[in-house]
Amino acid sequence: MSDFITIAIPKGRILHDSVALFKKIGIDCEELLSDTRKLVFENAEQKMRYMIVRATDVPTYVEYGCADLGIVGKDTLMEQEKDLYEPLDLKFGYCRLMVAEPAGLSAQDDPAAWNHIRIATKYPHVTEKYFASKGVQVELIKLYGSIELAPLVGLSERIVDLVSTGETLKQNGLVEVETIAEITCRLIVNRASLKTKHERISEIISGLEKHI
Repeated sequence: MSDFITIAIPKGRILHDSVALFKKIGIDCEELLSDTRKLVFENAEQKMRYMIVRATDVPTYVEYGCADLGIVGKDTLMEQEKDLYEPLDLKFGYCRLMVAEPAGLSAQDDPAAWNHIRIATKYPHVTEKYFASKGVQVELIKLYGSIELAPLVGLSERIVDLVSTGETLKQNGLVEVETIAEITCRLIVNRASLKTKHERISEIISGLEKHI
């Protein structure tokens, strides 16, 4: 099995976009879209293996060599800072990592005057680095669920979260204040795999590059 290329991909929209992109370079992984609870798929003919994993776990599987390649959002890579090679921006899954706050607070707020603020987020590492670069002290509250709830119940004044259309913020009375980063999906590669399977991985990278 050592001659197989293993790719870790998260479920959801990223999975659909990834399958479509791979199809353009002749890699058939349509089976990943089937209605099944399987987590590992193999295409013996093409010597490819696919793992369906949680998005936040993709970098870990790739860093430890369980997967040679992975597809994951730049937000996850920024937060985790794993030791990986990141050769390609795949240009799909676009969203923004934003600071947001209640509309009522925003009407009288001046971000330039922020000194010590409390922020709820799924991205404490990125958030801390961002505000440290601005000289602003932050008290961070790590959440895993709906971040928009935090200002509504007084857990925090502000949040840092991914925003796509902004509709969820709007429905919860929140407005965007600052953009921390623009996010897209990236192809990541295990550093050892890049050496031991250089020819096949380089072929995949160059193939994808032509279709992005």
